[in-house]
This record gives sequence, structure tokens and C-alpha cells, in this order.
Amino acid sequence: MKLHELRPAEGAVRDRKRKGRGTASGLGKTAGRGSNGQKARSGGGVRPGFEGGQMPLYRRLPKRGFTNIFAKVYNEISIERLNAFENGTVVTPELLKETGVIKKIEKDGIKILGNGNLEKSLTVQAQRFTKSAAEKIEAAGGKAEVM
Repeated sequence: MKLHELRPAEGAVRDRKRKGRGTASGLGKTAGRGSNGQKARSGGGVRPGFEGGQMPLYRRLPKRGFTNIFAKVYNEISIERLNAFENGTVVTPELLKETGVIKKIEKDGIKILGNGNLEKSLTVQAQRFTKSAAEKIEAAGGKAEVM
């Protein structure tokens, strides 16, 4: 079989419905909308979530919690991920983004977490460090610099 010989399987492709093209087509006159009523009208229909006047689900369920608009958003990175860099490297948020460790720099910056072990001597620049992360960076002979 060659690329130019490819075809859909037998019966896999149906003809599209041509509505309102005469009674013989089976979809003429009312075009599959039925005789009368709200859904038969132009622009007719109900909004999403409408349940015919019954109290809708989104109003029946209890609402809980809220979103704190003042919450700080950080990229959290385990210290173990920094082993990918060479000794003596200055690790900045921009470098982390370039190397693909993070996809984007969140609005409040980077937070280094103390998960795992660090074997390299690095200078790490970030907005926040956990105590254990800062200790492990300094124990490995590096520096934890708060930006």
C-alpha cells in the first residue's frame, strides 16, 4: 500500500446532512426541528444549565470556600532538580526557564524546596528558600541568594 492509495474504510464516511432541501431529502420543510415550540424557532433554545424552571444543579449545591486574590504564586522546585547543572553555575530563574526545568516564571518568582540531596556546588538565586534547602545548598559548598 502506498500513501496515495489510502482511503477511509468502507462505510466510515457518511454524506453530510443537507437540511431544508425539499421533502424528498427527509430533512426538508422543518429541517429536522419538529413542528413547533421553542427549539423550532430561529434563535430558540434555552441557556446552558437551564432545567426547565426546576432549581438548577448549580444553585442546589452548597458553595464553600473562596479564592484569596492576595495569595502569592511561586514556581516550587525541589533541590534535587538542580543537580542537572555543572559545578559553579549561577542558577537564576531565567536559566531555569531556558533549560526547561520550569515552563514559565510565576508572578511571585521561584521557591526552592529542600526535597532530595544536592551534590553540586551552585550559587542559587531565587525569591524564597525553605530552611532545609538553604542549609543543603550551603553544605554542598554553594550559596543561596535571595533576590
